[in-house]
Amino acid sequence: MDDYPLLNLFWTMLELFLFILWFFLLFKIISDIFRSHDMGGWGKAGWLIFVILLPFLGVFVYLIVRGRSMGERDLAQAKQADAAFKAYVKEAAGTEGGGAGGHVDELAKLADLKNSGAISEEEFTKAKEKLLA
Repeated sequence: MDDYPLLNLFWTMLELFLFILWFFLLFKIISDIFRSHDMGGWGKAGWLIFVILLPFLGVFVYLIVRGRSMGERDLAQAKQADAAFKAYVKEAAGTEGGGAGGHVDELAKLADLKNSGAISEEEFTKAKEKLLA
């Protein structure tokens, strides 16, 4: 290792980084080919064969031809995942009428009434126990 210059070490690290980056890009494109709904089976098969048999040319041509729609599909998938997550959180919290969400709203109202002095601590405790029972 003494005869391996520092510049060669940096060059080797750069090559390794670009090699890993290349595989990330290749897998990203292959996954985009399969999740694309605007392309038929033969189109997907053609792109996949092109990307596998001529990887450098296939990847660059795919990025040039379908790069914009690739970004749009990524954005649509992210929005769909975000909407699904928000719907799950709302369902789990029960904020869509009735259920636990109604309890949360009622508890908040009771706390406001207690803080404003409209009800006493004992009345608040009794109403809370009745609500949570």
